[in-house]
Amino acid sequence: MSSTAKKKPGGGKPGRRGFLIGTGLVVTGAAVVWGDEASRLWWKVPGVDRQRTDGAVDQPGVRWMAASARNLRTADRPDDYTIDRIVIHTTEGSYDSAIRVFRDPLHAAAAHYVIRAKDGHITQMARELDVAYHAGNRSFNERSVGIEHEAYAHRKGTLTEVMYRSSARLAAGICARYRIPIDREHIIGHVEIPGTDHTDPGPHWDWDRYLRLVRAAATSRT
Repeated sequence: MSSTAKKKPGGGKPGRRGFLIGTGLVVTGAAVVWGDEASRLWWKVPGVDRQRTDGAVDQPGVRWMAASARNLRTADRPDDYTIDRIVIHTTEGSYDSAIRVFRDPLHAAAAHYVIRAKDGHITQMARELDVAYHAGNRSFNERSVGIEHEAYAHRKGTLTEVMYRSSARLAAGICARYRIPIDREHIIGHVEIPGTDHTDPGPHWDWDRYLRLVRAAATSRT
């Protein structure tokens, strides 16, 4: 399902969300909110289509397993926040443990995707239109999609070929959806996030190889 709004029938008349945001007004309970902040609160208006279907995914072929709602923030990206980065992570534990902690409301973090090492299987845990708490930096959370890989940043040999290739196909899809350039400015590691104390994906992550694979996957899509 696309993260952009579907066109509603009815001769081009603006929908309720379009009207409210066009006027810069959202009413949430007893509160009235004007301006830019209104476009980020539209989902709180009763009756508005949130473009969410249980089990829907953004990338063909991936499995859906929802993260706890407390580990992300409902949004309407890229309409309210531009998506212009992909952040690469390593789980520092097993694939199953990553799934488990992202579903735990006390964990306070989740990534959009988790990739299994042995076969490249991908689980989506947050919709791309939502803000997942994966980067440890609010601005980068709002602008990025986070991909976790079942590996250890400082253990050689935990990054598998099948996982690289699966991740590259996923990244190529994300770049195509949001017109993100395939380069090191826009596809970055968790370690590069301002203010982070994380070191993943670590010294064994082969950036040159990964970007070649993403570009090849992007070419095959055309």
